[in-house]
Amino acid sequence: MLKRQEVKIVGMGGQGIMVIGQLLAHAALIEGANVVWFPCYGPETRGGLAECTVIISSDEIGSPVTSTPDTLIAMTQPLLDKFAPTVKPGGVIFVNTSLAQPPKYRDDCKIVEIPANDIATELSNPKTANMVMLGGYVELMKPVKLESLKASLKEVLPEHNHRFIPINNTALDKGAEVTSR
Repeated sequence: MLKRQEVKIVGMGGQGIMVIGQLLAHAALIEGANVVWFPCYGPETRGGLAECTVIISSDEIGSPVTSTPDTLIAMTQPLLDKFAPTVKPGGVIFVNTSLAQPPKYRDDCKIVEIPANDIATELSNPKTANMVMLGGYVELMKPVKLESLKASLKEVLPEHNHRFIPINNTALDKGAEVTSR
C-alpha cells in the first residue's frame, strides 16, 4: 500500500515546475492513488516564483496544502534557501547542484545532489533539467513508476510539444540513473 508522500517543487517561472508537478500527479492518478496538485505562482509574469505541492496517498487527502513537506525538489538557490527549512526532519531535499549549493544546516534530512542543468545541457536540451530532477526523485522515492511518468507525458504536454517526448524520456532516465547509484 502506498505511503503518503508530500512533495514541494520550487523554481523560477520557465523552469517547468508546474509541468513536472502535473506529470507526477497524473502518473499517480493512472496508478490509482489519491492525489492533489496545488500550484502557486508569484506575481511576476515571467521569471518569478513557481511552486507546486503534490500529495500522493492511498488514503483520502483532506487538504492540498502542506507547510512541512516530506520532500523538497529545488531548482534554484533562492528558493532552496526559502523552503529547505520547511522540510520535515527525516525528509529528503533534492538540490539542482547546477544552480544551487546544498544546505549545510539540514543534517536532519537526506540531501540528494543532482546537477540537472549540466545533465540537460549534455542532452543538448537545457529545458529538460526539470525532467532530470523528476526522474531522480521518482527513482529514489518511488511515489510512482517511471513508466507511468513517461505515459503521462502524452497526456500532460500539449500536442504541439509531443515532438519533445523522446528527449523528456531520456532526461527522466538520466535523472533516475543519478539516484540509482
